[in-house]
Order: sequence, then structure tokens, then C-alpha cells
Amino acid sequence: PNEEGVVELDSSVMHGPTHNGGAVASLRNIKNPSKVAKLVMERTDHALLVGKGALRFAKAHGFKEENLLTDRAREIWLGRKEMLSDRDFWLAPKPEKLGKELESYLSSYGTINCCAIDASGNLAGVTTTSGHFFKIPGRVGDSPIIGAGLYVDNDVGAAGSTGRGEANILNCGSFQVVNFMSRGFSPEEACLKSLEQIAEKSKLLPQLLNKKGLPRFGLNFYAINKKGEYGGASMWSGRNFAVHDGKENKLRPIAYLYKRES
Repeated sequence: PNEEGVVELDSSVMHGPTHNGGAVASLRNIKNPSKVAKLVMERTDHALLVGKGALRFAKAHGFKEENLLTDRAREIWLGRKEMLSDRDFWLAPKPEKLGKELESYLSSYGTINCCAIDASGNLAGVTTTSGHFFKIPGRVGDSPIIGAGLYVDNDVGAAGSTGRGEANILNCGSFQVVNFMSRGFSPEEACLKSLEQIAEKSKLLPQLLNKKGLPRFGLNFYAINKKGEYGGASMWSGRNFAVHDGKENKLRPIAYLYKRES
């Protein structure tokens, strides 16, 4: 949830054969934002709907409002809220307990990107997320931004992302991945090249760097090209990505820019 305990969802979709796309951002109380984004693409001449407008659009198309905050998420949100300040009337929980619970919670939930190719070689993609835990209400990440959280060029390939959205938005990361593939790089190489660009630009913002001058955030790209070749890359080591090759699902280790210290 955001800092007010409200779940706000973002999503985008792109259809390669028509080079069309749709997206929603800051959508509250609707469980499947990617389905709403698909309808934005199919039923409107717009590319992005946000907030109350996106909610009205979803309801007009039969989507039902529901409370998306689980009991577990509410407990974590309340615990985080209680630790915000020593100048209020909230009694803080034990820091070590909340720290472990919060780390576990954040490592289990996040953004999903899926890019696919059909038997005819047509490409499509979707990215969907609830965004940063405890974000400022109205914050929009990269997931619903076409060119950042998702980009598809049916003549070249498709790419999407998970991780720190702000860094991705400022560098049009997924567009750059597809751009690198158009220049002959493999999907994995293209993902690494885009991460290299972002890491270099991050040096201009000291708050994004660790003590060694490296990005202190995570960012991941996933890509597939027109040939059906796929790959991915992460800012830091230790991650996997899922692939379905037409026969079975597999978890594969992802390439990385920097090795995480154990």
C-alpha cells in the first residue's frame, strides 16, 4: 500500500502488430489493472488513464471495486507507520521484529513483466505493479510508462522491467533495450547495455549511490527478440527470471552488472 494504507496499481500493455498500447496508473480498488490497460488500448484513442478517471473507466466496463489491502499488508503498514516518528502517539514495535517482517514482505511481492512471441513472430508485452511500499499517494512508477516499464517493436523485439522505476523513467530503459537489439545486440547484451547507461547516469545523483559509488538500487530488464531469443539482466547478482519455451516453465539465472557482496 501507499503511505495512507491504500493500494494503488499501475499497468501497461503493448501489442506489436499494431504498435498500439494502453496503460493505467494510480488505479485504486480494481484487482486486475492489466485488463483495464488492455481495454484502454482496445476501446479508446488514449494511451494512459490515471486516478479517478481510470477507476471510472474500469467501472464502466464492469470491473468491481474491492478492498485490495490484505490483513498481512495492513499489519506491516501499521507497523511501519508506528515507526515513522517519536513525536506522535503511536507506540513503536520492536525494530528488529518489524525489520525482518518488512524485509520478508517486500522480497515476496513486486512488479511483474511478461513479454511473449507467438508462432507467427508477433510480439506483445505487459507490466503490472502496486509500486513502492509506503509511496506518496499518486506516485507513478515506470510500469505504466511505455518506453520505460515496457516497450514493443514488432520488427525488433519486446522488453520490460522491474525494480526502481524512477531510474528507469529518467532513462527510457525498455525503449533503450529494444533500440540496442535493433543494432544487433542479443537480448541479454541489450539489457546489460541499458543498465550500463542507467548506472552511469546515476552517478549524477549522489543519493542513489552506495559508499563505493555504485547504484544502491535494484533494476532488472527482460527481453525477447523477433527470432524468439530471450535474455535478461539485473543491476545486481543473485536473481532469476522465468521462461516458458513452449514446452515448460523454467527459472534461469539472470545476467548482472555488479556482483553482490555476500
